[in-house]
Amino acid sequence: MTGQSKTDDKQHRTSPGVLKVMQSILAGAFGVQSDKRREEDFSSHSPWPYIIAGVLFTAGFVVGLILIVQMVLANQ
Repeated sequence: MTGQSKTDDKQHRTSPGVLKVMQSILAGAFGVQSDKRREEDFSSHSPWPYIIAGVLFTAGFVVGLILIVQMVLANQ
């Protein structure tokens, strides 16, 4: 291996930023994530940021749906 590929491997293994995780979660939820982004996500050193963000997004989505349904039913 050359020194350049070792550097590239280390750069792929750095922890993702909050914005990158949020973009990946939203893109995955809408089903529009590119293969390049998916490969970057899976090359991350730890899946925990994505798991936590996914659970929080799902909980927020469900709570949002419940609130919308309650508001619609209250106006009837």
